[in-house]
Amino acid sequence: MIAGVYGLGRFGSFFSSLLAKGGFDVIAYSRSKHDAPENVRIVSEDEVLSADYLFFCVSIRSFESLLERVKDKIGENTVVLDTCSVKTEPEKWMRKHIKKNEIIPTHPMFGPDSAASGCKGLPFVFCAKDRNSERYLALKKALEPFGFKILEMTSLEHDREAAYSQGVTHFVGRVLDKMNMKDTEIATKGYRTLMQIVSQTCNDSLELFYDLQRFNPYAKEMRLSLQFAVEKVLNDLMENEE
Repeated sequence: MIAGVYGLGRFGSFFSSLLAKGGFDVIAYSRSKHDAPENVRIVSEDEVLSADYLFFCVSIRSFESLLERVKDKIGENTVVLDTCSVKTEPEKWMRKHIKKNEIIPTHPMFGPDSAASGCKGLPFVFCAKDRNSERYLALKKALEPFGFKILEMTSLEHDREAAYSQGVTHFVGRVLDKMNMKDTEIATKGYRTLMQIVSQTCNDSLELFYDLQRFNPYAKEMRLSLQFAVEKVLNDLMENEE
């Protein structure tokens, strides 16, 4: 089983190396120059597009234009998967531009930071329409040794939940970062947890943060809900100060 990884940014490099360590034969391509991750073979664009399973590990904002450019180069028997952190729009783009290949929208809900201590129990979301296809079941079987928690849902279900989990976490992390919070000798465990949230979320690019808010159809609702909650707490405090 050959897994192709298109894109060797921070996540793509991590993910390709992870698959290779788990027994996949991994090939990869990146438009910008990157060193080959351990046990990953760098190949041409044409070769990676013909892998058995093709994982696109690119930014959300660049994904549709990339699909438009490479759609006619994708191998006839290649299963196409995205790894975007939102699902509704990327699934629409794949179904719009890729007509002949099996498509599996995915979201590995982990990265280099959260998987530093291992992958067991980490959620891996699949939004496949045909959950009984031979290629889909074969992929799930191949992923079993990693110990992922495989979750199956629709893209809309994913985005609704992600807006209030991943989305709010990244939003709060960026807000706390603007407060220039520092470590202190009297820090509680709760405070140190907040500092970890800032560290993890700000390790990801601002581009990812903006894309999480822009392309998730439930993100605006989440932000308004968060704003309302903050205002409610502030108003309660003001009432108790009078």
